[in-house]
Amino acid sequence: MKILTKIFAIIYILSIVPSCTGYLDVVPDNTITLEDLFKKKEEAWDALAKVYNYMPRIEKTHESMWLAGDEYIGRLDLNDNTGNLRGIRIMRGLQSANNPVLGNWSGTNGGKRLYAGIRQANVFLANIDKVPDMTEDEKAEWKAQVKFLKAYYSFLLVQKYGPIIIADDLISPDAGKEELFQERSKVEDCFDYIITLMDEAIPQLKEKVTATLLGQVDQVVAKSIKARVMLFRASPFFNGNMEYFGDFMDKDGQPFFPTTYDKEKWKDAIDAIDEAIEVCESNGIELYHYKTQAYVFDREDMVDNEENVQRIYDLRMAINDPWNSELIWGYSNLDIYNQGEIGHSTNMRLPEGYGGGITNTPEYSWQWLAATYRMAERYYTKNGVPIEEDLTFDLDKKWEITTTPAADAPEYTELKGIMQPGAETIRLYLNREPRFYANLAITGGYWRSHGVRINTKMYAGSDGGFNSSQHTTDFFETGIGIKKFVHMESKSGHWARTVKYPYPIMRLADLYLMKAEALNEYLDAPTQEVYDAINLVRERAGVPNVETVWADASIVKSVNKHKTKEGMRDIILRERGIELAFEGSRFWDMVRTKRATMEFSSPVWGWTYTGTTGTTFFNLEVKQSRRFTITDCLWPIDLNEMNTNSNLIQNPGW
Repeated sequence: MKILTKIFAIIYILSIVPSCTGYLDVVPDNTITLEDLFKKKEEAWDALAKVYNYMPRIEKTHESMWLAGDEYIGRLDLNDNTGNLRGIRIMRGLQSANNPVLGNWSGTNGGKRLYAGIRQANVFLANIDKVPDMTEDEKAEWKAQVKFLKAYYSFLLVQKYGPIIIADDLISPDAGKEELFQERSKVEDCFDYIITLMDEAIPQLKEKVTATLLGQVDQVVAKSIKARVMLFRASPFFNGNMEYFGDFMDKDGQPFFPTTYDKEKWKDAIDAIDEAIEVCESNGIELYHYKTQAYVFDREDMVDNEENVQRIYDLRMAINDPWNSELIWGYSNLDIYNQGEIGHSTNMRLPEGYGGGITNTPEYSWQWLAATYRMAERYYTKNGVPIEEDLTFDLDKKWEITTTPAADAPEYTELKGIMQPGAETIRLYLNREPRFYANLAITGGYWRSHGVRINTKMYAGSDGGFNSSQHTTDFFETGIGIKKFVHMESKSGHWARTVKYPYPIMRLADLYLMKAEALNEYLDAPTQEVYDAINLVRERAGVPNVETVWADASIVKSVNKHKTKEGMRDIILRERGIELAFEGSRFWDMVRTKRATMEFSSPVWGWTYTGTTGTTFFNLEVKQSRRFTITDCLWPIDLNEMNTNSNLIQNPGW
């Protein structure tokens, strides 16, 4: 079993400096002994780790922002518990100014206290030069890491709140009201501050950290995250958003958000993205391809259908293979016992009869975080276009029950390792792109986990389906599972049997798609450079190039959609929604492009999970109502903060 052993010390949970409860956590507790924390390098290392510890917990099911959006749904018995499935609660319209869900301003309801993290960064920067047993180069490099994290935490606050308080200085214990109770800065000033701080940090960072320090910030990480910041700054939500925030003013009557669109911000984004891609590629970052010998349960199919099976491994292991070639920045501050909770929440329990008689257990394979039905339709057809655009895909028969070819049928060859032979399924599940089969668990497909290949049949009482005799609440509510975060060798029963890997904060495919988007927005019309950027991702996914398929009148309804800025914008965002599915990207993509209210206000649908046959299972039901308004695009500031600081202006609608 491949066990991730490099859980690096830098983001290990430490408590060297206690957190304070004051406004914005600006005044450190125990200040008379603060210098003791910087008497030697070992203690300074602990203080550095403390700054990293404020990274949001993207891997924890109930605390992860990844669950916001329209990709996930959890078992319904948890949805009325305010401490569970917080990302989904936001999508249900259950955000509150009394106790903001996943609030990062003051650390409410599962959110990390990012201002406390910024305060910790300020403490570090004010004291690191006092450490006697460090070289000046070491101090400069550690300071650069902390400066970057300070900028990154500020960016995460801007993502959620828009205008923030820029907490650049360490405020002393005897500070007056003017220092303590500050006003929010304009959004453009916030972005300028974040970018300037990142630019200060980058030259002092190592270009690429060594294997023993994976997860620390280096130039590869910093330049890539800076590119993301620039993309957000140029996006319509933050760039000339008169529609949403034309009347959102400070106390002087000046708008918090830029109300005039500035096209040149896209050029700034292009430059930052190009610089990030250059440093990534020069340091060996490349789109992942699985190069290890295939697992034993696929060896026969690899012989007969090598290209297609290989692609499944390329796509699946791009996430699960620890610290692989595509990962730019990974989060691995994982609890020792619940390492990678989303992987456990989505993992199917080992069915009876598989695994050489291993006892079925729910521990670390909880089987209850499912994909929405919408995800089953979002992926492309095998032609690399949406199902509603593909003339060769019969939409009227997409729910028709059918049977896959028999094992000895010639037409089954290209399905080997992809779909089971002679299996009952529906036409929606056939002739789809490789990422559909790599990421979704469907009836008639395969699930590679627990070291075996499982024939999934998501009907009740079948492999992958609802089974009341085992557990009344552990089931995939929509009848569609998520395989993306489950390592093929990860087993249940004990935490030590699970395979650990860092959850991707940024990977190279994201940068390529960012480049395509920024170029498309800046240019008057798409060029080959736009197509080339998106095609890098599509080629690895095994779908035709954009300019080829979208010009083919025998395949697509909207011929040459790719030749217009608006059409290419839709294509790029759809590509991002597929390639980066379930990784926390789509929610922010829809917010920053001002599509969230339209995309996130429709109900969640799914199959009838209690059905035991195709006829009783493949019936769509509304699983959950959703409501997402313009107000929800910005988080409310906690009312306790509003009552403490009279200079604060609340976000619109709250």
